[in-house]
Amino acid sequence: MQEEKAMSEKFVRLVEVMKRLRAPDGCPWDREQDYMSLRRYIIEEAYELIQAIESQNIPNMCEECGDLMLQVVFISCMAEERGDFTISNVMEGLINKLVRRHPHVFGDISVKDSDDVLRNWEQIKTAERKGKDEDSSYMAGIPRGMPALLRAYRIQERAAKPGFDWPKGDTAPVLAKVEEEVAELKEAMACKGKEDVAEELGDLIFAAVNLSRHLGIDPEINLHRACEKFDARFRDVEKSVEKSGRPWKDYTLDELDGFWKEAKNK
Repeated sequence: MQEEKAMSEKFVRLVEVMKRLRAPDGCPWDREQDYMSLRRYIIEEAYELIQAIESQNIPNMCEECGDLMLQVVFISCMAEERGDFTISNVMEGLINKLVRRHPHVFGDISVKDSDDVLRNWEQIKTAERKGKDEDSSYMAGIPRGMPALLRAYRIQERAAKPGFDWPKGDTAPVLAKVEEEVAELKEAMACKGKEDVAEELGDLIFAAVNLSRHLGIDPEINLHRACEKFDARFRDVEKSVEKSGRPWKDYTLDELDGFWKEAKNK
């Protein structure tokens, strides 16, 4: 009970601090912010937390969790000023949603595994949208502003729910689709304009994301890892060039590729 009381007091104090910053005699920068201006900070803080998780830096994870929490409190305090909603509304809505969407924990529904849990979750979400007269499409609720790779993954995931997908565990037709898109891209590059090439390239990336999904690999995280790998190897190439004393322009691509292969073998 003491720990819960201390946690509650700290949260109340956090909200008080944010309201003080937004007060007429508070911080000019905090007072200038609005819903739209905070969008970039929400994205930045989310990615900083992801980076802390991937680097397994626990102290940094703790700090970045706080920075991300700040954005929620910031928006909620701003909303209260406008009469839109309060932080209490946010917490109450979240609590009710968690209880409602976990009937196997808080109700009398039985589940066998996490797949059952996810199916129930989506069914409940769909019913909620219909009850609010909202878009009840399987595609509803996927933010258009979501990173494109993640959005493609979610769209394909949703399309699979009613059965619009290749059989689970069979990647052959998925890989064949990727190869088909490669062939269409080559054809467009050979005899079509830039817009057609861009469209076919988009289709290829979309198909590659679908293959990633069927392989059980998160495309956003996997591409991020590929970027990190390239970054590290290119830095090694830079060190090799610097160590040689020769300028970049004096190197052929084959010579630079030799440095790259050395970096790969480290």
